[in-house]
Amino acid sequence: MLDTLDPADPAFARDPYPYYARLRTTGPAARVALANGTDAWLVTGYRQAREVLADPRFSNVPPHAAGRPKPDSPARRARGCLARHMLNTDAPDHTRLRRLTTAAFTPRRVDALRPRIEQLTAELVTDVADRLTRWGAADLVDAFAFPLPVLVIGEVLGVPTADRADLRTWTYQVGSPADALPAGSVDRAWTSLHAYFTSLIAEKRRTPGDDLFSALVHDEAEGGLDDGELLAMAFLLLFAGYETTMNLIASASLLLLTHPEELAAARQGGPARWAAVAEEALRHASPLEGTTWRRTTEEVDLGDGVVLPADASVLVVLAAANRDPGVFPEPDAFRPGRYAASGERAAPHAAFGHGPHFCLGSRLARLEAEVALPMLFGADSRIPALALAADPAGLPYRPGLLVRGPRRLPVVRAGSAG
Repeated sequence: MLDTLDPADPAFARDPYPYYARLRTTGPAARVALANGTDAWLVTGYRQAREVLADPRFSNVPPHAAGRPKPDSPARRARGCLARHMLNTDAPDHTRLRRLTTAAFTPRRVDALRPRIEQLTAELVTDVADRLTRWGAADLVDAFAFPLPVLVIGEVLGVPTADRADLRTWTYQVGSPADALPAGSVDRAWTSLHAYFTSLIAEKRRTPGDDLFSALVHDEAEGGLDDGELLAMAFLLLFAGYETTMNLIASASLLLLTHPEELAAARQGGPARWAAVAEEALRHASPLEGTTWRRTTEEVDLGDGVVLPADASVLVVLAAANRDPGVFPEPDAFRPGRYAASGERAAPHAAFGHGPHFCLGSRLARLEAEVALPMLFGADSRIPALALAADPAGLPYRPGLLVRGPRRLPVVRAGSAG
C-alpha cells in the first residue's frame, strides 16, 4: 500500500516519477488516497491513458459535490462560473465550444505568428543578456520562459500588456493546491479573475480589435457564446495558452543545461534537431502532469485486472504515461534522438492529451519552443554559453497534479558559476 499522496509536498512536486513508477507496478491504474481526504483512480499506463481519454464513459463534467465542501461565497461563485470551460464539458456542448475556437488555431493562423514570436524571443534574449551583464545572473523562468508565452497568448487574446503580470499571479494561484499557498490566496485569485474577465468582455464589446477574444465576443455562429461561456473560455485560453508553454520552455532549458551532449547535438543538427528536443522535453518532462479530472458514468474494465467502479474520480497522469517502460525504452533518459528524423520512431507522446479534448494549442506550443530554444541556446545566440547556477535536485517545482515545471531556473554565463 502506497502512502497517502500529497500533491502539495515539495519533494513530490520536484520528482513525482518514482512514485508513479511504484504505482504502475500495481497495474495501469490504481486507487489512491489523497491528502484532502478524498480518493481517486490514477491511470499511469500509456495504452490505458489513451483509451480513457477517448472513451465517452469517462465524463469531464465535474460532480456537483467534487472536492471539500465549501460554504457559498463570491469566490466560490466566481470559480464555478470560470470552471464552465470546454474541458469540463462533454458532447454535444464540448463539440460546439471547441468548434467556435478551432478556427483561431488552424495551422495557417499559427504559422503566421512565427515572425512575431521570433521578434519577441529576440527581445527577451537581449533582456536576459542584459541581466547577466548587470547582475551576473538571471532567472530563465521569470525573464524568458514566462514572458514569451504570455506575450504571445496576450496578443492572440487581446490582453493589454499592463495586465499580464496580474493574470500570471492569479492563474498560478488557482492552479495550485490551496494547502501550498497562504490562506485565502486561491479565493482572492478566483474573484480577481472573474472581475477582470468580466471587464475585458465589456471592453471588447465596446471596442473590438482583431484578436481572438474580440471575435468570440461578437461571433453569433451556432448561437455564439453566452457571457458565462465567454468568461470560462477566456480563463481556459489564457491558462492553457501560457502555463503549459512556460513549463515546456523552462523544462527543456533545464534539460539542455544538464545534458551538454544533447545541447551540442542540437546546435549541430539544425531545426529538425531542435524540434526533436522540444518533442522529447514534452515526453520526458510533461508540462501537463495530469489531465482534468474525469468521472466514470458506469463500471469500466480497463483490462489487466483493473475494473473502475461507476462514479469514480479518475485522473489520467500524462507524466506517468509518457514514461511507461513498455512503450518508451529507457523512459527516464532524456534522448531527443527518439524523435529525430533518423531516430527510433518512438511512439507519439501523450503530453497534449488524446481524443476529443486533445490540446487545441499544441501547434502553437511547439512553434514557440522550436523558435525559443535555438535563439536562447544556439551557437548564434547572444548568450550561447549558459550554466545552471543551482543544484538541479534542489530547484522548486510547481505543486499539484495539473501542471509541472521549475518555478526558478537561475543561470550565469558559463565559467562564472560559483
